[in-house]
Amino acid sequence: MKYYSLNNRDIVVSFKEAALQGLAPDKGLYFPTEIPQLPKAFFENIGSLSKEEIGYQVIKPFVGNEINEADLRQIVKETLDFDFPLVQIEKNKYALELFHGPTLAFKDVGARFMARCFQKLARDNAKKVTVLVATSGDTGGAVAHGFYGVEGVEVVILYPKGKVSSIQEKQLTTLGKNIKAIEVNGSFDDCQAMVKRAFLDDDLKGAHLTSANSINVARWLPQMFYYFLMYRELGKIDKPLVVSVPSGNFGNICAGMLARALGLPIAHFIAATNANDTVVRYMDTAIYQPTTTKVTLSNAMDVSDPSNFVRILALFGNENKALHAILDAYSFTDQQTLEAIKDIYYAKDYLVDPHGAVGYLGLKQYEEKKTEFIGVFLETAHPVKFPECIEQLLNIDIEIPKRLQEIQKGVKKAIEISDYKELKRFLLD
Repeated sequence: MKYYSLNNRDIVVSFKEAALQGLAPDKGLYFPTEIPQLPKAFFENIGSLSKEEIGYQVIKPFVGNEINEADLRQIVKETLDFDFPLVQIEKNKYALELFHGPTLAFKDVGARFMARCFQKLARDNAKKVTVLVATSGDTGGAVAHGFYGVEGVEVVILYPKGKVSSIQEKQLTTLGKNIKAIEVNGSFDDCQAMVKRAFLDDDLKGAHLTSANSINVARWLPQMFYYFLMYRELGKIDKPLVVSVPSGNFGNICAGMLARALGLPIAHFIAATNANDTVVRYMDTAIYQPTTTKVTLSNAMDVSDPSNFVRILALFGNENKALHAILDAYSFTDQQTLEAIKDIYYAKDYLVDPHGAVGYLGLKQYEEKKTEFIGVFLETAHPVKFPECIEQLLNIDIEIPKRLQEIQKGVKKAIEISDYKELKRFLLD
């Protein structure tokens, strides 16, 4: 499999080059030159396949021979060594729990896969690779945990000061070793802009920078895995399958759409967002116009200029009519999010985090125009990561899983910066 830059089709590279570079030389996102089709027998027999076998069959065409079969199978096995429960919330509506990994967030899948690929792909590099990543919440912790102690890789994580939860901050600032945290006086979009600027900076070419955000194909592609596992868990269904994805940088929903392009029978997607509604407005007007990022309770979605939306457009040949046929996009306020958390907890006896609540609201709004479907919303993070709003709202104490208790005792180590010059100085040093 080869990958081309979405800014210039003449720039074509291998999986290894795409993963280690992160962005193309012209700063375009890499995209597969072809979309493989999984055989009909794969879907007919998916109920009898292990999750490791499903993951291997899905990712193999995208990696090719650049990682040998034994190593790739081991990478997939280690990536998927936790559960992905499908929990029925009400008739024909399910939550797909993606928070059972080590950092209690869906991003564990992509981060673990990417880190293990880097161990294989970067081992021949004479110089260290520096993974530079911006986070609006969960990416930082997942990347920090995934790459912790990986030889030959340094990790630098930028996060917006005061705009991630206390547990999220602990997860990315307390590890040490090869993990460095940078606290930015600004928004996630400011962090992401600094990262992109660093990739453009000729003075930093010697730093061997790459990205661990979902702009990197090694982070983005494995997110397809749990869409296939969801389909296996559902078994035979007699209605169209609709998936609502809480969406910030749009890598997660883009991976689901790619899974559909491989043949996974998902009828429709819902991009459920918070007040950062750039894509919602685009779907109404065909005008892509980011605004100032708004701070919300669902902070991992506080993204006004989602990088991966250009990949979604590429999947549909930049044809709005084709995109509208399988995508609806809705935005919801913090007040609506809180009401949904309460309703689901008291009426359905199920606890969701703010992002899952937004995903649930997406299904409910879609139901106003379509009623006959099987709906799944992604529960992308454990509710314990958002105690500030949930515990007071519901008057409950959320039990902290053992894996987080030790992190809570850790000492925060972060460097505070306000502009790109300070980041550049840090990277050069």
